[in-house]
Amino acid sequence: MTPMEEHQLRHVFFPYADDRSKEVIAQGHRFVYYTNAETAYRIIRNREIWMRSTSTMNDYSEVEHGFACLNAAYKSESGTMLRGAIDACYPGLSEEVVAHFNAWLPGIRSDTYITCLSEHLSEEDRNGRLSMWRAYGGKAGVAVVINTAALFLQADGIGVFASPVAYWTQEQVEAELRRVAERIRENSQYVSSLGRETTRGIVFNMFRFALLCTKHPGFAEEREWRIIASPPMHSSPILTQGVEVIREIPQNVQKLQFANNPEAGIVGLALPDLLNRLIIGPCDYPVVVLQALRQVLQEAEVPQADGLIYVSDIPLPIPQ
Repeated sequence: MTPMEEHQLRHVFFPYADDRSKEVIAQGHRFVYYTNAETAYRIIRNREIWMRSTSTMNDYSEVEHGFACLNAAYKSESGTMLRGAIDACYPGLSEEVVAHFNAWLPGIRSDTYITCLSEHLSEEDRNGRLSMWRAYGGKAGVAVVINTAALFLQADGIGVFASPVAYWTQEQVEAELRRVAERIRENSQYVSSLGRETTRGIVFNMFRFALLCTKHPGFAEEREWRIIASPPMHSSPILTQGVEVIREIPQNVQKLQFANNPEAGIVGLALPDLLNRLIIGPCDYPVVVLQALRQVLQEAEVPQADGLIYVSDIPLPIPQ
């Protein structure tokens, strides 16, 4: 698609994601991965980040929250409006989409791999975010801050998608379905020009991302975005599959490679382009962690490594 076509598609079918993307870019926010020092070391050394199946993560219950909200909203008056708008362009298509979605639902739950990031604000550059250190820092936390462009790569066949999380109740999901229904009606000529098969795939993905990226409003302070891969649906040149042991559980993971591939249109993903800074969280040995990360950054050929590492001075008690 041309950039204008991509913009119109997002405006009609993914209005929340479209609004949030524009907001992030306009405000110059970056993204951050809160983790422990060991994982940060492996990310830099191996130039990759692991994506885990939703069925093995703490976020699995959140996927069920997304499904419950979507299912109830689709059966509401808002869902009726959406089905009417879709069928006005392609008679009977709404039933096809539901059948297609239901057929894929077990795979969406078991064969979807995600990595969770958070929006990073400028005022967090030195110290990070206290609530995230508490939740994810452990005994030696590190925040890996990445540049914005990495989440908005546009390359054919990349097979990996970035989506903001919506901290919504069922009623808010209903409101979003109404908004999409209205935009389909307002842009019916455009939607009709897409073709039946293409529109079916777009609406299917709209439902899929709604399921995967709707969380309870109580988590809103995380400002989360999710990197999503579904290998049975979309192969990707930047993913490799492997088996790793995580918290004593052997499991399949998808490894997102930090490397440019100009021939495939993938640029800005190599570690020197991607990495904005590292923030060392509260821990017993911040200088030791700093020295180790500086060394591994230099080995990864990241320039000016010293200027990328900051030590947070948030006085947070270290878990024992």
